[in-house]
Amino acid sequence: MLRFKIKKLSSDLKIPDYGHPGDAGLDLYSREDKTIKPGEIVNFMLGFALEFPGDYVALVRDKSGLPTKYGIHTMAGVFDSGYRGEYNVTLINLSQKSYQFKKGDKLAQLLIMPCQRAEFQEVAELSGSSRGEGRWGSTGR
Repeated sequence: MLRFKIKKLSSDLKIPDYGHPGDAGLDLYSREDKTIKPGEIVNFMLGFALEFPGDYVALVRDKSGLPTKYGIHTMAGVFDSGYRGEYNVTLINLSQKSYQFKKGDKLAQLLIMPCQRAEFQEVAELSGSSRGEGRWGSTGR
């Protein structure tokens, strides 16, 4: 099991946790009551900072029920290992109705993933593949 360091920046912090054994994402919780109007983008400060090894990244992703039921989606959400500031979640309301978060509600989930650095080698041509340059719908759907 990985051990990450967490620094509380708020005394009322509910530390991110897994809802069920086997869950991939840690639940992130609202520290305030806040309403998101249709089309509005709102940032939620989470009240903690993390420290973890350089070969990992923390990714903020949707909670499955929020986008499917209410049109609430996460935006951005890549936290690099060198970042030591306060974590946050930026949400957008793509529905036609306002949505209200209460303090303690789940906002999103945080996935901890291994991360490898890439080095690019410039070439004149790439090797062929079965897909080639096929874009959207290239598989017939």
